[in-house]
Amino acid sequence: MVRRNDQRRAALVDAAIEVLAAQGARGLTFRAVDTEAAVPAGTASNYFANRDDLLTQAGARVYERLHPDEATLARHRTADRDRDTYVLLMRELVDRIASFRTGYLALLELRLEATRRPGLRAVLTDRIREDVAANVAYHEASGLPGDAMAVKLLYLALNWLVVEQLTLPDVFTPAERDELVAAAVERIVTADGDRQPS
Repeated sequence: MVRRNDQRRAALVDAAIEVLAAQGARGLTFRAVDTEAAVPAGTASNYFANRDDLLTQAGARVYERLHPDEATLARHRTADRDRDTYVLLMRELVDRIASFRTGYLALLELRLEATRRPGLRAVLTDRIREDVAANVAYHEASGLPGDAMAVKLLYLALNWLVVEQLTLPDVFTPAERDELVAAAVERIVTADGDRQPS
């Protein structure tokens, strides 16, 4: 039996992310992952049951790597609870996601692949629902202004801003991106945390 270790598995999944970002879902093969990870041929096939398993684990790993570190979370816990802080937090979030370019591009590839693979669609749907729910719960516990709807609207708006930045980076300058983040927060989140009248 081949001895498997968590470090090697993580390296293979990280290689799968790089392959997805560079070659798309069709280019994701065990051989391509082995090459990207610089391991002997056949290594990936010893760690993953099949291609679907590899796709699913790549999606989970992107989310692991996008999660803020403990220092960032500690800074968030001690920050002011106003709209200006909210703008800074959202700018930081967009920057963190955009700085992991290959991870986010891989996630976009996985979303496209999920339109053809019901199993992958179910896994991604559950994972993203959990992510949205965790963001809402974190926001509600944080004392920042706004409500669950504001969190969801910002999630949708800022995700597309990240897609734009990663796929067509010359559409908006970095300064425009910062302005757009600020405008999204200012228009979606009220200063006192109350809902805008409908």
